[in-house]
Amino acid sequence: AAEMQKSITASGKVAIYGILFDFNKADIKPESAPTLTEMATLLKSEPNLKVLVVGHTDNVGTFEFNEDLSKRRAQAVVAELASKYGIDASRLTPLGASFMAPVTTNSTEEGRALNRRVELVAR
Repeated sequence: AAEMQKSITASGKVAIYGILFDFNKADIKPESAPTLTEMATLLKSEPNLKVLVVGHTDNVGTFEFNEDLSKRRAQAVVAELASKYGIDASRLTPLGASFMAPVTTNSTEEGRALNRRVELVAR
């Protein structure tokens, strides 16, 4: 949570890689719990912080499919933070970015893995 806070303070956003989903699905895998706990810790420690929860995908599939998938994944994160961690959902705005903002190349599996992420963006 402290590292997430540092990134948000420094750049207005933080990339989160510990939220896991099955291929082409928006159901959060159970092994995502430690990362969700850290996200909730951050949000509880900063009660005035409102964020965009932005889902990002790699470029496998069409832009439109990935836009919908990334939004459904962001919505799943918001729902999980609200229902299981007690975060007020009005502080969280889910958005899907598809593959419009890669952090690296999509031409390798390693690159695609880095491009599949959730970002919290201060608003």
